[in-house]
Order: sequence, then C-alpha cells, then structure tokens
Amino acid sequence: MSLRTGITTGTCAAAAARAAATVLAGLAPPAEVPVELPDGRTVVVPVLRAGVSAVGRIANPSTNAADLSDGLPIRPTGKATAAVRKDAGDDPDVTDGLEIVASVSWNDGSEVTVAAGQGVGTVTQPGLQVPPGQPAINPVPRRMIVAAVRQVTSRGLHVEIAIPGGREIAARTFNPRLGIAHGLSILGTTGIVRPYCTRALHDALRCALDVAAACGQTALVLVPGAIGSRAARERFVLGDQQLIEVGNAWGFVLDLLPRHPWRALMLVGHPGKLAKLAAGHWDTHSSRSDPPTGFVADLASQCSGHTPCAAPDGTRRVPATGPATTEGIFAALGDRQRKELGDALAARIRQAVAGRLQAAWPVAVLLVDMSGQTLGCDGDLSPWQ
Repeated sequence: MSLRTGITTGTCAAAAARAAATVLAGLAPPAEVPVELPDGRTVVVPVLRAGVSAVGRIANPSTNAADLSDGLPIRPTGKATAAVRKDAGDDPDVTDGLEIVASVSWNDGSEVTVAAGQGVGTVTQPGLQVPPGQPAINPVPRRMIVAAVRQVTSRGLHVEIAIPGGREIAARTFNPRLGIAHGLSILGTTGIVRPYCTRALHDALRCALDVAAACGQTALVLVPGAIGSRAARERFVLGDQQLIEVGNAWGFVLDLLPRHPWRALMLVGHPGKLAKLAAGHWDTHSSRSDPPTGFVADLASQCSGHTPCAAPDGTRRVPATGPATTEGIFAALGDRQRKELGDALAARIRQAVAGRLQAAWPVAVLLVDMSGQTLGCDGDLSPWQ
C-alpha cells in the first residue's frame, strides 16, 4: 500500500501568500491556488479562507490576476489575510493540520519582504541557512513565497507568515536547541512531504541496492538526501543506479552492502547528518539520535589545540554561547581550521563506516556545507573521477 504525500510548510506559506495577495488586489477570494514547486511542477492548494481588512479603491472583480502585474488599479493601502491548512499526507509530521496564515500589505518600494508572525520562530544563533535575527524561513520557501505573490503583482509587498499555536508546538521540537526562538521554522527543499514508513523505506532501499548491483554498478555512492545528492552529481559522473539516498537508515543499508560485490563505497553529504555516524548513531533521525554538535565541537577543539568545554559528567559539549549547529561550528572557523576539521571529521566517519562494514572494499567520505561547497574529505575518490 503506497503512502500519501503531503506539502511542506513552505508550500503552504506560498499558497497562503498568493491567496492573500489576490484578494488584496481586489479579486474574489480563491478556493484554491496553484503553487510552483522548486522542480518546476505545480501543485494546487486549497485555501481555508481569504479576506481583506481595509483597502483604498477596489479593482474590478473581473480583472485577471495576470493583468494586475503592470499597474494595479488600487491605492497601495490595506491588508489581506489568507490561511491554508498543512497536509503532511501520511507522514507523522508535528505540523500536520496546523493553519499557515499569510498577511499581505502593500509597501512603498518594489521589493517583497517576508517577516515572521505569531508562531514562526526567529533565528538567534549562527550556522543555519538563515542568519541570526531573521525569520526562520529557509531560502527555498522564501523564494517560493516571493514567486507566488509575483504571479499576482509586480508591486512591493510585505508578507507576514504566522502559524497559530506554533510557539507551543516548537517547544517539543529541536528548534530551541538549534537557536530558533519563539516558534516553528518554515522548511522544505522540494515543497513535498514524503511520508516516512520504516518497512516501505527498507524495502525500497533493499531494491535500490539490488538494482544497482544487477546493473553492474560497483562503486556505490550513498547520500542522506538532496544536499548530498546534488553535490555528488555536480562533482562526479554517476550512473542512474549508482547513487542511493539513504535518508536516516544508515545501519540498515550498511548491513545490507556485503550481499553484493562492490569495489568501493563513498558517502557524500552534510556533516549535520553524517557526523552522527562517527558518534555511533546509525539511525540519524532527529527523534532517535542526538545532535552531533558536541562531537563536532570536541573534534574542532582538538584540531585547533584549544581545550573544549566540559560538562559536569566529564563529556565534551558546545559552550552555551557557541554555535548550535554543525554548520555554525564550521562557519566560525577560519579557512585553514575549517579544512582541518572537515578532513578530520570525514576521517572519523570513514573509520566508523569501515569498522561497521568489515569489508574488503575501500570507503571514502566527502563532506559539504548547505550550499554544496566542500568542507573536507577522506579516502580515495578516484573510483568516481
């Protein structure tokens, strides 16, 4: 039985913003709106409600949205609000069923500004994709929001995204320890939520390994997800079956590998996931593994020669005022130290994976940051070059 996909909070925010911009422009409240996903596909999202609180002069209701982009026949005053209900499909997402609300108003410029409303967090520490002080709305959802309202008008708009109840729900997530305060984050890199089912995922991964071997692939590439996949394909010429997205199921996949005669294995991805392997976590889902920041900070201190902070039990940890993510730890270093830490961490990951495999084939590791830039590597990369 296949599981139903859903839409991310980013897609919901873009849909709500487009619906609000539509009624602000003087059109009838839409029952649904189209939203273009990052891969070029379009999804149609139902709108819970949309309305305008106050406006100067209303446009003709028969005006098409496409006609509004070059000079709206209204005064740039007023505010409109629209809401979309998050549908995570069959994924047990903490945000499933929440309302994502967009409030849109005109501004005097030509830009689209995006702000955090009630229930959307603010970034307080470095290391995330968004700098401190900014709304916790990641770059891809932000671009989707801007693109959605630009389908209605080219005028300047101020968009505020809110998630009623988001602050309370965020307290039960990893957001506070990641430096995201007062609410949830607007996430998503594809716009679509793919449901997580352990049995279905394991079956799919087992099949992917079998197909790769049957197609003659011998130098396998494993990645956690989209960041690693993109980085690997940008750097190497890979066959269709050669790259496999593992997600969080590293222990399961690594234990299956000896069933086939590989000659080399490479892991490519962000250290926020892969560092967990070096720390002994083979299921890297955030609910089933600890954040790797303490491990990475300890290793960084060893590379730099500084004594790390110690917890009361004697274990190493990141100082309370230090970066709360692996990305932040790397960003706080100079170029030389960043390369030293990247190589050292890649070596630890490679050793952990090779130790679990106890196999005759070599293992290589390539670490990249959120933008796909190399942080470090260890092992022989020549089988893929």
